[in-house]
Amino acid sequence: QVQLVESGGGSVQAGGSLRLSCQVSVYGFGSRCVAWFRQAPGKEREGVAGISTGARDTYYGDSVKGRFTISQDNAKNVVYLQMNSLKPEDTAMYYCAAGSPWRTCSTWTSSSVYVYWGQGTQVTVSS
Repeated sequence: QVQLVESGGGSVQAGGSLRLSCQVSVYGFGSRCVAWFRQAPGKEREGVAGISTGARDTYYGDSVKGRFTISQDNAKNVVYLQMNSLKPEDTAMYYCAAGSPWRTCSTWTSSSVYVYWGQGTQVTVSS
């Protein structure tokens, strides 16, 4: 059974930090594109960060570059999203997604890359 389970969301003041975790219970963890997306009420889903778990190449949305860091722990099959210098506009539901084995991250912001999605974890940043 394939599962992606997010955790680590919560409420924080502007300028604070949170670390999200995505437990990826799927075979071939080390050969997938895994990404974090977010969606705020009334807005389109936005690609936040992606990682190619094989090559460990990382990708970031323009709005989070320099503030967020995506990383992986192969021993635990976990992908993390470290979020620093949080802003109120970062408030959203954050989702983890994983692509098919050997699918590259070259188009990581496209939802069509991903076949598995988590249920999401809420991040709220107050000013």
